[in-house]
Amino acid sequence: MSRDRSLPIFDLEIDLAAAVSNENARVVIEAPTGSGKSTQVPQFLLDSGLCGDGEVYVLQPRRLAARMLATRVASERNGSLGDEVGFQVRFENAVSANTRIRFVTEGILLRKLMDQPDLATISAVVLDEFHERHFFGDISLARCLEVQKTLRPDLKIIVMSATLETAALKSYLGDDCRHLISEGRTYPVEVAYEPPRERHKGELWDHIARVIRDYLKVNGVDGHILVFLPGRYEIQKTASALQRTVGSSFEIHELYGELPPGKQDAAVSKSSRPKIVIATNVAETSITIDGVTLVVDSGLERRSAFDHRRGITTLHIEKISQASASQRAGRAGRTTKGAAIRLWSEREHEQRAPATAAEVQRMDLTEAILILYSSGITSIREFNWFEKPDRAALDEAMLRLIELGALSRDEQLTPDGRKISQLPVPPRFGKVLLEAAKGGYLDYLALVAALTQARPLFPLRRRHSDHLMPEDFAQPDDISDFQALARAWTQMKQNDFRREIGERLGIHAGASRDVDRITKQLTRIADRWGFGSGSFAEPDNEALAKILLSGFSDRLAIRHNQSTLTCAVIGGRRGQVEKDSVAGDKTCRTFIAGEMIEVEGRDLTVKLGLCTRIEETWLQELFPDAFEKKEGAVYDERSRKVEARLEKRFRDLVLETKPGGEVPPEEAATLLAERVLSGELNLKKWDGKVEAWFSRVNLVAENCPQYEISPIDEESKQLMLEQICAGGISYKQIKDRPVNAVIKEWLPSHQAGVIDHAAPESVILSNGKVVRVHYSPDEKPKISVLIQHLFGLKDAPTICEGKVPVVVEILGPNSRPVQVTENLAGFWTGSYPAVRSQLRGRYPKHDWPEFE
Repeated sequence: MSRDRSLPIFDLEIDLAAAVSNENARVVIEAPTGSGKSTQVPQFLLDSGLCGDGEVYVLQPRRLAARMLATRVASERNGSLGDEVGFQVRFENAVSANTRIRFVTEGILLRKLMDQPDLATISAVVLDEFHERHFFGDISLARCLEVQKTLRPDLKIIVMSATLETAALKSYLGDDCRHLISEGRTYPVEVAYEPPRERHKGELWDHIARVIRDYLKVNGVDGHILVFLPGRYEIQKTASALQRTVGSSFEIHELYGELPPGKQDAAVSKSSRPKIVIATNVAETSITIDGVTLVVDSGLERRSAFDHRRGITTLHIEKISQASASQRAGRAGRTTKGAAIRLWSEREHEQRAPATAAEVQRMDLTEAILILYSSGITSIREFNWFEKPDRAALDEAMLRLIELGALSRDEQLTPDGRKISQLPVPPRFGKVLLEAAKGGYLDYLALVAALTQARPLFPLRRRHSDHLMPEDFAQPDDISDFQALARAWTQMKQNDFRREIGERLGIHAGASRDVDRITKQLTRIADRWGFGSGSFAEPDNEALAKILLSGFSDRLAIRHNQSTLTCAVIGGRRGQVEKDSVAGDKTCRTFIAGEMIEVEGRDLTVKLGLCTRIEETWLQELFPDAFEKKEGAVYDERSRKVEARLEKRFRDLVLETKPGGEVPPEEAATLLAERVLSGELNLKKWDGKVEAWFSRVNLVAENCPQYEISPIDEESKQLMLEQICAGGISYKQIKDRPVNAVIKEWLPSHQAGVIDHAAPESVILSNGKVVRVHYSPDEKPKISVLIQHLFGLKDAPTICEGKVPVVVEILGPNSRPVQVTENLAGFWTGSYPAVRSQLRGRYPKHDWPEFE
């Protein structure tokens, strides 16, 4: 395959060579989607001759993009994948001694730094799609800068993005940073909004099929169609719906990360026949599908995040940002003019976030912190973050690493921590493998860890009645859900992972092979520790549970009672165990959860999976210092009162409780305040007026910093409620208590006066009319005014000393809203003539003046 030299990025080839020819080269390349930057810039660097014998590392946010880009570039250079051009992702690589351009996922470079602190074999690092702000991209950039400044002034650093706010990045990279811009080659894209209509029944995929069918009736078939959806389930449902609707006219392809490579390649390869590619956001940036003329965008993505407060992974379907929507729409304008249909309203689009929040604020930091320490960082607190993570999240991650023995109490890397960091798995599984190696069970626990790192062996639901599920491989005396999965995998291994066997059993053959490869890799790394691997010995139940407990003690859970599947977990968390789990048995009281995921379905549920039963004596043996007996208080949901208890706890998880003693007043106030704040209990006088006061204070705190007013956050509200609830032990005693005295005393009297001045309860319009301002936590301050009372007014009122415009809700003569605006002058010259025409017909007795 020859290179397309008409791509806009070729205009930067000479400038890039000049920019990286000096020491301490740092370059920002801003180039739109489809300009060719991901495939061509690495080749520019290699072909310039400025990289010597070193490699060009290209960091990609996604595994699929790394593999497919490497395949494309290898083809363009008339080579085979794994020779001059290769890729490396977690648990998979295609590289050789000849590899000069290596596409990698972002964590790979950090692990390279563990073995090669000066990156001696790397000449250039390219960080692609940096605008997505993935956590490992941020810290990889920080580490590369540190290496360049201290050890390798010849290391070339190139940061690339399609849409990037460059000011902060250039400031971070320093004054010598070069900024290169490619104007790109794009064609106009006509954007339309098609939200689902109430009269149309059905699911999202039905709406997509209907929208595409209607579009084709008017415009015909002219090029390929790209559909964006949040995940595999929605993609498969949409593929079926489109097959029924327009399948005869198109090839229909799915595109997502877990798809086999052959099907991924078919989705993006050139085709003379029109095709519809249904993809996740993997097709939003790095991967280009030529010939797309229509994009249909659901406006959704499945976003994984880590809830630091509860210590669980959350997996929610979220609305994409405006920037992501623009990226997706742009896919239709690469080769000719195109169209994009957004399946939401234009008004909703204006309310969406401008960009997606950086991943550093929404992920588990433990693995990255451990890798940073192992790569040479001595103090994570002084690390040169591009964007600092939340302090509480950082503290929580450090504490977890200390509990795992990876860091010492003074936050330094331990010998065990260095071993754990060598494994490409989360630190808790690294700890498990370390303990397994010491006990002679490395091979079996490597399999257990691999089962969590690969694609699932089984689908979520049985696809055919004769297919098996994990519970079909369970045995009556099992102590862990991992044992059944290990047996299922072993059966596939004994049959050489043959696809026909997997299809007959309902087990994914490809996932089984992945587990085998990952198991061998983990074992190979851990063998270096010198404990000896031995045979593939399965530990007995007690040994298995203790080894798993070493890494998951913070996931200890206790069933509320035998008749329910709901559980309490360390950290004040709650969850629900699957009924087919070993922990679902009525005789199981305490267990650890290998997996805790908050899943959004009909309800928001924290699922506890891959469980292992635990005996209390094992906890006492392994963690004797984590137990305490405490006199305290608990809130009883049935009586809605606080009761005194004598408790035995493992950390903060109550294992045993007995009535006794008197209720400590402070604990009672805290427990009642927590229930009020969560909405479980309702104070009659903690009402909308109170929330409006908080909104007024927070508006002034944000917009008038000169007054040094602290915002009222959740912690502040908790403290107020504790004062209000002081002395009470039941809801009956607190529900009618006054609240104003405590709330008004929260601010000094002079600051309370500032609130009345800067965010008043009412404003005076320029015509003298006094109007009440409505404040609420989730909306901008607003006034509602009859349109007749606004005639002659050109400017909307403002608060916070002119810094915050007040939203004007314009009411018709019937007091119903007809328009919402922050720009009255714009309303009179823009929307008013249409509003006037409509209202004049309905209310002819009113005067309806014209305005120019």
